[in-house]
Amino acid sequence: QVQLVESGGGSVSVGGSLTLSCTASGDRDKWFALAWFRQAPGKEREGVAAIDHLGDITYADSVKGRFIISKELGEGFATATLRLQLDNLKPEDSAMYSCASDKWVQYPLREEQYSYWGRGTQVTVST
Repeated sequence: QVQLVESGGGSVSVGGSLTLSCTASGDRDKWFALAWFRQAPGKEREGVAAIDHLGDITYADSVKGRFIISKELGEGFATATLRLQLDNLKPEDSAMYSCASDKWVQYPLREEQYSYWGRGTQVTVST
């Protein structure tokens, strides 16, 4: 079992910043690969940023230079915290942001690569 719990969403103005967090716990070998996805109303879910099982980082083109993903391991490696720093936010960044994990992935920004998902945290960017 894996538990993924997101936090940090909110409402900001264009150009503002937010930091999202996702705490992963449970079976440690099921969160070697971690990623952030987002889904806006009426749109498909898209991969935003990921840290794969090798530690390699991938960003979607739409967020490169504005978002930063990072991961910290908790004491005894019992948990991991995945963060997403969102800067220079745009209205098109508004979406439900969800954390996903799995043991390993080949294509880090494809949702079908991940078996475990959090419930999400809402980000709203207003003009």
